[in-house]
Amino acid sequence: MPQTAMPILDIFASVTDPRHPSKVQHPLPDLLTVAVCGVLVGADTFEEIELWAKEALPWLRQYLSLPNGIPSHDTFARLFGLMDPHEFEMAFRRWVEGILPSVSPQVVALDGKTSRRSVKACEAPLHLVSAFAADAGAILGQQATATKSNEKTAIPDLLASLALEGCIVTIDAMGTQPSIAQAIRDRRADYVLAIKDNQPQLKEAIDDFFAQFCAAPAAQTPHQVNEEVNKAHGRLETRRCYVFDALDCLPKPARWPDLRCFVVIESTRESRGKMEQERRYYLSSLEPNADQVAKAVRQHWRIENQVHWCLDVTFADDQMRARTAHAGHNLATLKRLTLNLIRLDPKPRKGSFKTKRILAATSDEYRAHLLGLE
Repeated sequence: MPQTAMPILDIFASVTDPRHPSKVQHPLPDLLTVAVCGVLVGADTFEEIELWAKEALPWLRQYLSLPNGIPSHDTFARLFGLMDPHEFEMAFRRWVEGILPSVSPQVVALDGKTSRRSVKACEAPLHLVSAFAADAGAILGQQATATKSNEKTAIPDLLASLALEGCIVTIDAMGTQPSIAQAIRDRRADYVLAIKDNQPQLKEAIDDFFAQFCAAPAAQTPHQVNEEVNKAHGRLETRRCYVFDALDCLPKPARWPDLRCFVVIESTRESRGKMEQERRYYLSSLEPNADQVAKAVRQHWRIENQVHWCLDVTFADDQMRARTAHAGHNLATLKRLTLNLIRLDPKPRKGSFKTKRILAATSDEYRAHLLGLE
């Protein structure tokens, strides 16, 4: 259960002000708090943050000094471009740890998301790998991929910074590497790693094994199976999760630390007389347990619905055009912090994220509550 949130001003107390002291007209904690308030109430750009804050200046001055009023959007852009994103990220994580001192035991899903409009000349757009605690509904942290690199280099750094003992870490195929599996085990966590075409030999071996399994009497091959049937909107979907411990059929299974089983999830969808079938494969350090593995795989997809979808639809992350130095990275972190503020509210209100942002824009009391300013 989330604890009471740390006041927003305390979150930013440890962030170093990158500006020259002689040029500082707006205290850093004040400026960052104004930015959080702006994003919370529906502003998605520095221009929108400035416009909202000027209208809300009397309310803001109840909690902030703001000796020179509201800074311009250019001031916000310059600060976010100068601020060390790693230091800002550490402040974010300390705040999360204060609310969720322990995330164990639960599924922690890792997946990456690109802010598509943040592309700079001769550089790829910002791509952040996030860690999401599925049961708590909280983003635990994020790590940017290096220029001209991919998620395989960012995931170990993110894992090394998280307390994951007793958790189940789930990662899509990009992170299915022996070194990443070892990094997870080093954090005393278990892994469930997806297998796709980036591991062709593994995929082929499991595909061949499962074909033989389907052709032979099931009793000849020790296994566990979990079945779920869902019917909605005229569609019937059946998902079967098969778990096997016949590791000798895999190529070089010893490469994968503490590997205990491999998994086949077979999905069949029937709609309007048409049938579609899909198979997905996984490796896991968990003991063979179809119910547990099926639940972990289902929970992994919450990061798509509860993080990536919310960031795009509610926070317009794909439309973000902040490109100066670190501005895009820091603004993306700020949006994730704001998403957590709403989701980890110990006294949540009913409604969607969009509804809650509207409430925060119209209710001074609710806004102060979410920000820990009451």
